Amino acid sequence: MSTQFGDLADAPASFVIAGARMLDPSDGSDGIRDLVVLDGRIAAGSEVPNGIPRLDGRGLIVAPGLCDLHTHLREPGGEGAETIASGTRAAAHGGFTTVCAMPNTDPPLDEAARVAWVISLGRGASARVRVIAAATRGRAGETLTEVEDLAAAGAVAFSDDGAAIPTARLARTALQGLGPTGLPLIEHAEDPSLAAGTMMRAGPVATRLGLPGWPPSAELVIVQRDLALAEETGGRLHLTHLSTAAALDAVRRAKDRGVRVTCDVTPHHLSMSDAWVAGERRFTWDEPDDMAGALDAETAFDGRCRVNPPLANRDDALALLRGVADGSIDAIATDHAPHPPERTLVEFGEAAPGMIGLETAFSIGLAAVDAGCLTLAALLAALSTRPAALIGEERGLRPGAEADLVVFDPAARWRVERGALVSRSANTPLLGMTLPGVVRLTVAGGRVVFDEGMGLLV
Repeated sequence: MSTQFGDLADAPASFVIAGARMLDPSDGSDGIRDLVVLDGRIAAGSEVPNGIPRLDGRGLIVAPGLCDLHTHLREPGGEGAETIASGTRAAAHGGFTTVCAMPNTDPPLDEAARVAWVISLGRGASARVRVIAAATRGRAGETLTEVEDLAAAGAVAFSDDGAAIPTARLARTALQGLGPTGLPLIEHAEDPSLAAGTMMRAGPVATRLGLPGWPPSAELVIVQRDLALAEETGGRLHLTHLSTAAALDAVRRAKDRGVRVTCDVTPHHLSMSDAWVAGERRFTWDEPDDMAGALDAETAFDGRCRVNPPLANRDDALALLRGVADGSIDAIATDHAPHPPERTLVEFGEAAPGMIGLETAFSIGLAAVDAGCLTLAALLAALSTRPAALIGEERGLRPGAEADLVVFDPAARWRVERGALVSRSANTPLLGMTLPGVVRLTVAGGRVVFDEGMGLLV
């Protein structure tokens, strides 16, 4: 099969997918039928004109396009690891039709002109690019950015990702200042005084490996602080890449009180425990209960397992997975963090934190579905309709809607290898593993942006 990429500047598409399973979390519909797309919009089945391509959808599933709330596209300043062009192709390859570009670029996205520049490059990309602007100037944690100007330039949220807003006073001011824009503050919940000098999650595995441990309180302290501030100010708060059951419990209680808080979790915090630093290569739902004594000399201390926040212990990972299943976690976000080999294939303590995720996130989720940990509808809601709603986008397969969808084969398998990845970087411990689910077609804004053998792009 040939693989082809299109972009958002292409002409709107027209085609029919016949006999596929249509699963739409926006209205709960799930059934076998034909889907008609005419000039980039979903049409009623009776409106099919002669001569448009007819695709065999038997065995395939059609769902609303995926939306990633947390993507590092690295441009400007880190183009050796990723660019807007390469990152959005990776997104389309993984079924994502929208990605939210994080602001920790060089220079950071803390000025309206920089936000507008990224958005302009995204107009010809293979997925929509939304921008999360810096919350403080230079992401230095001292002075808030001009949020109204950044919002007018197109920012959909504000964050100093990589660090929390350093003081409660400044975080409170940020939540108040964002009120008129209606946009959220996205917080990387980590207390630097507790996290400094740590390398992995504190616990028996860290003790076994002799690595300084990151305490779960490093996350909980900031989560509790910011929940209190959001409750007091009425501001919108989004907590990104939660990694502890305690933090999730605090979010649940805050939601019950009416606090305007949402949260996301990464695929790796759901599927990979701290035992992966010791060389484990089974997902959390497949691991034995006690991994404290395990050590694989060939795969232990892999710098590609170093992430921030660190990989959770198994109990926390499974608690987070239950949070996705019951909807208390609003979204799965990739935290796609590309790095070149010289920054990850080094001693563990020297490795740059982060791993790529745009091309593997959906398959990891499908592995959880196959294991009985999630329903497919819950997975798609967390990857598609709910994150899209958080940034003001609509998703759905109803007639009249702009075609924004992913078509995938749930029974197919693929091997994660450098040659199978579109991203400029390959920093993932999943290399060599076989994952379920293959994306066959991605349509963003009515344009075919990825085609794996369906025949619409030639």
